[in-house]
Amino acid sequence: MSRYAAAKPYAVPTSLAELTGPVTGTVLLPRHIDWGPQYVYDLADEADLLLLYERVIREAQTQVDLARHLNESVLRRIWTDLFLPSPVRSAWQARFPELRTTMAVA
Repeated sequence: MSRYAAAKPYAVPTSLAELTGPVTGTVLLPRHIDWGPQYVYDLADEADLLLLYERVIREAQTQVDLARHLNESVLRRIWTDLFLPSPVRSAWQARFPELRTTMAVA
């Protein structure tokens, strides 16, 4: 793990119910979350969906960023497939123990 990943503060929602982002269509993330070349994520494409969730979880600066771009039911479905730094995965699972259960079942 990089020193950056270990030291970076990560945004974590107060409740998974706050995550009311889109479940269909396409998404263009704001520059402060996706600072590379502009990319439109197609939520029907599993690879795009995973990449979008990984980027938002790693780079979101506020709970508003998380709520706007993530969806609770989608997050629960793909949680075990996300490639996340250990500190951010631990922070989310500490706040939401049910995600640990989801991971153990998978």
